[in-house]
Amino acid sequence: MTREDGDRIGAWWEERRDHIQPSEFVLSKSGKVMMSTYSNSPIGRMDPAETLSLIKYLNDRRAKAKPADE
Repeated sequence: MTREDGDRIGAWWEERRDHIQPSEFVLSKSGKVMMSTYSNSPIGRMDPAETLSLIKYLNDRRAKAKPADE
């Protein structure tokens, strides 16, 4: 990513090493940001398995909340 890309998403740019810090997003089908993390170290980054578990859980809750005739 370029510095301009990072600025567009509000990411942190590390001046010393001239690179973007991790910026992670879980998006809905419509593109709405459901969750995000911004990190300047390994702490706080999304774990892929945990993220998938959360998405499955949220999808299950959404499916159970829909009226039966949908």
